[in-house]
Amino acid sequence: MNHDVRPPSATKDVMSTHSVFGAPCWVSLTSRDVEATERFYSAVLGWQWRPAKLGDRFRMALAEGTPVAGIAAVANMWQMAVAWTPYFAVSSADEAAARAQERGGTAAVGPLSFPPGRAALLADRDGATFGIWEGDLVADWEAWREAQPAFIRLHTRDAFDAAIFYGEVLEWASERPGCCEVHYEGGEVVLRSRGNIVARIESGALGSAPDPAIRPHWQVHFAVADVSACTRAAEVHGGSVLSKGSDEAVLRDLDGAQFTVTSRRER
Repeated sequence: MNHDVRPPSATKDVMSTHSVFGAPCWVSLTSRDVEATERFYSAVLGWQWRPAKLGDRFRMALAEGTPVAGIAAVANMWQMAVAWTPYFAVSSADEAAARAQERGGTAAVGPLSFPPGRAALLADRDGATFGIWEGDLVADWEAWREAQPAFIRLHTRDAFDAAIFYGEVLEWASERPGCCEVHYEGGEVVLRSRGNIVARIESGALGSAPDPAIRPHWQVHFAVADVSACTRAAEVHGGSVLSKGSDEAVLRDLDGAQFTVTSRRER
């Protein structure tokens, strides 16, 4: 959701979800402890922090002054899992949530009003969790989009089926001007917004049968300068390393949330 909502009069050019509908517009971490989470990600990713306007349980993470992500310390209060979640821009949160449920998805939270917008936490029909946001985007959102500090990839059992679900829910490849484009490249479903790759969906080798062992989930990737340094810092500060290569590592924070760090040169 948008952790830094502003009234329309706060700036001359407020970007809204109506102009970038269907595209990923933010990533948010549901956590239990704001202070502990801040310390961990400051050490691992070098983030700075500022308060968000939704209240004491919310924070905005900055990387070299650019908004990167949000933290919502509501896992216990809302009985939610600790996890990183991507949010997609929609023209109407209520209509998108209804489309998801009509196609076999579920609504975990919302849609709820967070003036000047609405948000919901949903799951696709294979159980992968994602969010939707309707309304103004975070301050400096264009800088976030251009810098691309975060990238998302859906690991699922059937990429083509998932693309159909998300396409219908989020209006990908529709006839509406400005919609996201869907392409099939190298065995993956690739989502483009205004010509830029903004997400990927994968399910294994092209033409292979769906793998029932895969737990479908959206993985959030953060671009970093030094993957090895991030993995060392994660272990020192209470996290763990699930897998590591020369240019990428899958980490778990001290609260259990999983994320990936990727070398900037490979991004």
